[in-house]
Amino acid sequence: MIRTLLMLAFWLLLVPFAALVGFPWTFLTGKVDVLYWLGTRIAFAGVRVAGVKINVVGLERLDSGATYIFMSNHVSNLDPPILVPLIPHRTSVLVKKELFRVPILGRAMRLASLVPVDRGNREAAIASLRAAADVLARGIPMTIFVEGTRSFDGRLLPFKKGPFYLAMESGVPVVPVTLVGTRRILPKRSFSICKGEATVVFHPPLDPRQFSDRDALLSAVHDSIESALPAEDRQDR
Repeated sequence: MIRTLLMLAFWLLLVPFAALVGFPWTFLTGKVDVLYWLGTRIAFAGVRVAGVKINVVGLERLDSGATYIFMSNHVSNLDPPILVPLIPHRTSVLVKKELFRVPILGRAMRLASLVPVDRGNREAAIASLRAAADVLARGIPMTIFVEGTRSFDGRLLPFKKGPFYLAMESGVPVVPVTLVGTRRILPKRSFSICKGEATVVFHPPLDPRQFSDRDALLSAVHDSIESALPAEDRQDR
């Protein structure tokens, strides 16, 4: 619990500073880069302050000038503040639509090209995919936790189909990402962070044009992500 409180205290101390600097700059210039940089660095540093060591594998495989769709597994609330700051350049993510109603925050998220999503409404979900396609067309990467929720036991849950429609329609390369270790550091439905080591593995990009259909791409992404999981977290298929 002490580690969790340290992380939260760190965030509470620095987030107001980021807001005081980042929000005025964002609203005056219409550019969100400073606010994004401050927010992601504070989030990442807070995890480190909590005693989490982070190893990164495979980032050198990526073309720094390319646009990608990053598809990752999801096992802990620590996954976003660890993964998003590691993505080269600014990335868009899918965000619950309710957060866009929050004053100031909602406007900042729109300026950052984040995409609202309503998983309970099929038409709204389709609209979200179209919005994500527009973001990709502007050269902004997308980061998606393809299971849609966190896994309790570390094994991969069924993947959502939407991100693979997006990849096939846009033709944007997909980078499978495996997060290892965060489940043991902060499991689902736990509030207490344990000291530990997390590893983020960036796998080689997959070109959607090389796959016959959405399901073939989904299977390849699944296999890539699963290949870096511990043996006990892999499924026999």
